[in-house]
Amino acid sequence: MRLNELTDNPGATKPRKRIGRGTGSGTGKTSGRGHKGQKARSGVAINGFEGGQMPLYRRLPKRGFTNIFRKQFDAVNIGRVQLAIDAGKLDISKPVDAAALREAGLVGKAKDGVRLLAKGELNAKVNFHVAGASKAAAAAVEKAGGSVTLPEAAAASKAAAASKADA
Repeated sequence: MRLNELTDNPGATKPRKRIGRGTGSGTGKTSGRGHKGQKARSGVAINGFEGGQMPLYRRLPKRGFTNIFRKQFDAVNIGRVQLAIDAGKLDISKPVDAAALREAGLVGKAKDGVRLLAKGELNAKVNFHVAGASKAAAAAVEKAGGSVTLPEAAAASKAAAASKADA
């Protein structure tokens, strides 16, 4: 196969519609916009308008609220971590944090951190530094001989060490 022999699959592309090119073309005269009226004009944006009837988004009851300060975590299951370790993508000699998981391809773009979940099995001794972990995931990691360090726990231990030093 050569570059000049490459073609699309049949039916994969269609020629663009050339509008306003005479009545014989099928899209001449009104250019596919019908006759007169608001939608025939340019610059019309009437999403949600229902011809004077109360629109659906105003008829339905509103409930709850959206917390704009909510944290969004990337979820990683321990089973996928074990697969990455077996494939040699993850180095467990160093603490595994969000950057290491990103390099291994387990998480995408950074959000507010990584949360460890318990689906799957973990056999390797891994030290995690993550933003959150479920109780079951933390128990599974500790059962395998590893540890889970959370930012709140680290801050609490620093505060406890500082209060002991003051005493």
